[in-house]
Amino acid sequence: MVFGLNTRPEAPPAQSGPPIWHSLPLDQVLSRLAASPESGLSAAVAGDRLGTYGPNALPEPRRRSALGLWVQQFLSWPVGLLAVAALLSAITGSRVDAGVILGVVVINAIIGYTTESQSERIIRSLQQEVSPKAQVWRDRTAITVDSAAVVPGDVLLLRAGQAVAADARLLDCDRLSLDEASLTGESLPVTKQPDCLTEDMPLADRRNLVFKGTLVTGGSGRAVVVATGAATEIGHIQALVNSTETLDTPLQHQLDRVSGQLVLLCSAVCAVIFAVGAGRGYGLLHSLKIAISLAVAAVPEGLPAVATTTLALGIQTMRQRQILIRTLGAVETLGTVQTLCLDKTGTITANHMAVQSVALAEGDIMPSAVALSQPGPTLERLLTAAVLCNESQLGLTDDDSSDLQGSATENALLALAIAAGVDIASLRQRYPQVALNLRQADRLLMSTLHHCPEGGGLVVVKGSPAQVLDRCSDWLQGDRPTPLTAPDRQGLQARNQTLANQALRVLAIADRRIPPDQGLPLDPATYEQNLTWLGLVGLADPIRSGVPELIAALHRAGIDPVMVTGDQRSTAKAIGEQIKLSRRGELTIVDAYDLAPLGPGDRHPLGQQIDIFARISPADKLQVVRALQATNRVVAMVGDGINDTPALKAANVGLAMGSGQAVGVYEVADVIIQDDNLGTVIEAIAQGRTTYTNIRKVVHYLLATNLSEIIVVAAATLVGLGEPLNAIQLLWLNLVTDIFPGLGLALDPADPAVLDQPPRPADDPIIKPADFRRMATEASVISLFALVAYGYGLAHYGAGAAASTIAFMGLTLAQVLHAFTCRSETRRRPDQAPLPANDYLTVAVVGALALQLLPLALPGLGQMLHLVPLALGDYGVIAAAALIPLAINAASKPQVN
Repeated sequence: MVFGLNTRPEAPPAQSGPPIWHSLPLDQVLSRLAASPESGLSAAVAGDRLGTYGPNALPEPRRRSALGLWVQQFLSWPVGLLAVAALLSAITGSRVDAGVILGVVVINAIIGYTTESQSERIIRSLQQEVSPKAQVWRDRTAITVDSAAVVPGDVLLLRAGQAVAADARLLDCDRLSLDEASLTGESLPVTKQPDCLTEDMPLADRRNLVFKGTLVTGGSGRAVVVATGAATEIGHIQALVNSTETLDTPLQHQLDRVSGQLVLLCSAVCAVIFAVGAGRGYGLLHSLKIAISLAVAAVPEGLPAVATTTLALGIQTMRQRQILIRTLGAVETLGTVQTLCLDKTGTITANHMAVQSVALAEGDIMPSAVALSQPGPTLERLLTAAVLCNESQLGLTDDDSSDLQGSATENALLALAIAAGVDIASLRQRYPQVALNLRQADRLLMSTLHHCPEGGGLVVVKGSPAQVLDRCSDWLQGDRPTPLTAPDRQGLQARNQTLANQALRVLAIADRRIPPDQGLPLDPATYEQNLTWLGLVGLADPIRSGVPELIAALHRAGIDPVMVTGDQRSTAKAIGEQIKLSRRGELTIVDAYDLAPLGPGDRHPLGQQIDIFARISPADKLQVVRALQATNRVVAMVGDGINDTPALKAANVGLAMGSGQAVGVYEVADVIIQDDNLGTVIEAIAQGRTTYTNIRKVVHYLLATNLSEIIVVAAATLVGLGEPLNAIQLLWLNLVTDIFPGLGLALDPADPAVLDQPPRPADDPIIKPADFRRMATEASVISLFALVAYGYGLAHYGAGAAASTIAFMGLTLAQVLHAFTCRSETRRRPDQAPLPANDYLTVAVVGALALQLLPLALPGLGQMLHLVPLALGDYGVIAAAALIPLAINAASKPQVN
């Protein structure tokens, strides 16, 4: 909520008009919000404000009510045409026909309502799976709360990769930048500063405010919340939109267009049939009913819903495999992925770092265990520095063992100190921290400033060996600093390279003693100079199980894996070689130093044939993804940390590993791999391809079978063979053949070769010209034998119910069995594994066949459909009319290469 101007301290502020928080002095902002940067809100005050102003959540978009969804099933041109046909049937005295037509309308409405409501329930449940988090300062303690629990006056703690939980005014910041593209359309990150601004400042220029839904891309800061929920800027936008949420995807729009084209085609055909029928003396009303019924029966009115239903079924299948899909569009995109960007730490590797090697200033590289067995002043100073320049915290578990809480790298450094017998808590108490300067995108090191027990100060630095070495003037020999010479520096660089070549993450550690009489400098630019080099530590993060197999599977699937990492080039190269990242053999590597001098337009060529991007910051990861996209590739990003969130959001599809519990990761991901198994990523891609393929199968089946109805009725009418199918038979045929086999095809299991072919182009149409030709051929074969069966009936029984019954049964059975043909677009080689069994389709086909034979067993239903009993030999003709097209269409498919 937005608050007013007359707030008493510690009282919930009142609401007011348009916010002016950016133009108020900071002390007035704090006063009006009754907020304290030092202590934050108390738990009691936060609870009261949550009760007063409600959860920090955007109002849900207006959703279709059950009644509205039901009514919508009747608001379409096909249903309108059926209603006209029913009216005409009633006017002409065919009340049974009218009742059947209306019954079919109701049955189609029930099916459409059931599938669409189920799809909406799935989407709603997906959006409720993940609860966004926020870090706030309350009761003088940093805590993590649900984003919905953030209230006005809360102090937000902002870090790179986090999503901003609410609109807030900056208190202080350090190189803070945000991606506000979702709010302002600005593609470049916006640098923030806490200074007061003029009241008429445009939204995009309010640099002292951060906004809900935007993303921190760099730096850190604190901000006091000024608006939550619907009162935020993004809440205002949603209030303006305030429309029903649509489930339409690009694929569904394609199907809408196809449906429109088919309506025009069928309308033209029906107009011709009406004219010819009237000209042949069939009667105007009778010809009109045939034409309208044929149009409705021939056009699959539920075609756009096919995409939603099949995508929803695909999502359910993925959830059973621990793959959480948050949007329908992500399923489509997974099937088109051409490049997969993989963060190294925590994604390719296990994110369980351990110090493997140590290279002290005065010694050679040695295993960490050997180094710990040889204590000395240099090792003692290095371990002291590793503990002090470290944000990880030491806790205790239930069994009183150490519990390290922090990043994997800093936890590994603390574990090394603990193994050496260092008392972490005591050491930090003796050297209280005065200042902390965190690692930044353009400064690959971290430093801390401490008071010393004997007076004076201690500066500790760790980070990139090259950047730390640039700040060192001495190195420790024994217990005394010795000036670094040029050969000394070359030797240290060679050690760094040796460790990096072993696929280790290498950190340099240095310190600086400040005498008591100098005072403590508070400017990092001052105290991060003239350091004493203490040594190098090499940390290893083991490769996750199954990663080499995943890379091989990606290569087979025509997908280019790209490693994006903050590690230096040599470390990244060693990992890439271990997992055989490049299918070309030799790895191509680009690092941040290569990117730095390039402008946005110059980075596009970098997206071509690059296997590894090394020394990459979160902002650079974002640029890497955009550079790849600029080459017209569909890019997926896999990550698990807050530093991955800008790239996850920018990618065509972002996949978060199950370990990605950091604030902001799940909120921006399209897909969440809940079992934290990287091998599941390839399953998600396979299922994305399978879902799209199944949609193509269903569309192919519906259009081919419905086209056969047009051909049968049109050919018979044009040639003057009478009426092979009446209006009720067409409607029954459409009901039996469309629903159950279509759903069975939607649940077709993955082809074993689904990952042995390249991804389809993203702009590939769902139905290509070659598909239309294939469907026309298959429909012609089905129609030909249905007409042959009808001719047989005419020859034996003359024009009438018997001939119509034979044509009706033959055409219906052929259409139902055609579902088996639609399972694959090609014939399989004898040496190729057969398609996996589809029990759903088998049950669906058997059920449809039983439903089709039901009128023969129930005289009343048969009479309604104008069916008559047949001789035994007639059923042989019907079987031939169904089985021969099945065999011909299956044999005419091209053989797979």
